This record gives sequence, structure tokens and C-alpha cells, in this order.
Amino acid sequence: MELQELSSLVIDIPDYPEPGVVFKDITPLFTDNRALATVIDALADHFRDAGITKVIAPEARGFLVGAPVAYKLGAGFVPARKPGKLPRETISASYELEYGTDSIEIHRDALTADDRVIILDDLIATGGTAKAVASLVDRQGAELVGYGCILELSFLHPRYVLAREGDIDVYSLLVVE
Repeated sequence: MELQELSSLVIDIPDYPEPGVVFKDITPLFTDNRALATVIDALADHFRDAGITKVIAPEARGFLVGAPVAYKLGAGFVPARKPGKLPRETISASYELEYGTDSIEIHRDALTADDRVIILDDLIATGGTAKAVASLVDRQGAELVGYGCILELSFLHPRYVLAREGDIDVYSLLVVE
């Protein structure tokens, strides 16, 4: 399946989870075996030569992208979860959503200074979740190589939020203007 065909599988759900929000449902991409393979292969191929040692993905749909890409890259997978979901000592960061606030955690020992990390998610909207996860990478002393997602809502300007000094790659398979 070609990347441009993927957008036909994204369904708009108006007024979800709150009035005025148009939710982009990408679950049809996961139910179509060709689309799923295209998504995972494209993300893994993009970061293949970057020396990635860990992939971090926020729950829950980020896990659907992050874990298989980590496998394809021969890297470890680090789940970033909502507070209270991880069993050992954690570090956390708060962030704003386009419709509220939340926080995210990883295990305190999930990363080392030797790790080269990418942050993957299904969708980047405001960039708040990805930026919060990036702050956890920084606090662990690991090197953030880039961000990747299936769908970027560019009209919310996430690249502005994710901008940093240095050469940080932001890779989106689909962009909604």
C-alpha cells in the first residue's frame, strides 16, 4: 500500500472527546493488514540508520506503533504511561492537550546516557505529549534523535512546540493542514 492511500483510512469523529474537537480515528489503519505493514515499515525505514537503541511511545495507541517499530529496529521499547500504571519507581512530566492537561511517566531506569531514542506516537496534535516525553528523555541523559508519527495535525503547529537546538528529526507519514 502506498503512503498516500493511508489517508482514506482515517475517519473524522466530530465532537469527540469534547464538543468542538474533531478526533482523527486511525484505528482503521490497524485493522487493514496492508496499511499496518506500510505504517510500521515506513517509520522503521525512516529511522533505520540512526542507531536507535530505544523507542518510547505514549499509551495507548502509541504502543501500537512503538513496539513493532522497536522490534524492526532491534531496539528496546519503553512505554510512557499515565500516572500510577507503572509498577516501579518512575519519573513524570506534565503537559497540555488541545482539550485539557495530563501527565506521563516512564520507569526511572528505562534509559541510560548511552541510549539513542526516538519518540513515536499515532498522532501529534499540539506536540504537548511528545514534548513531555522528550523532557523525560533529557532527564535521563539519553540522546533524543527524533519524533515519528502516523498523523500530524500541522494546523496546531506541533513542530513549533517540538523545535529544539540541534538536529531533531520530526517525521510524519500523513499531515493534516
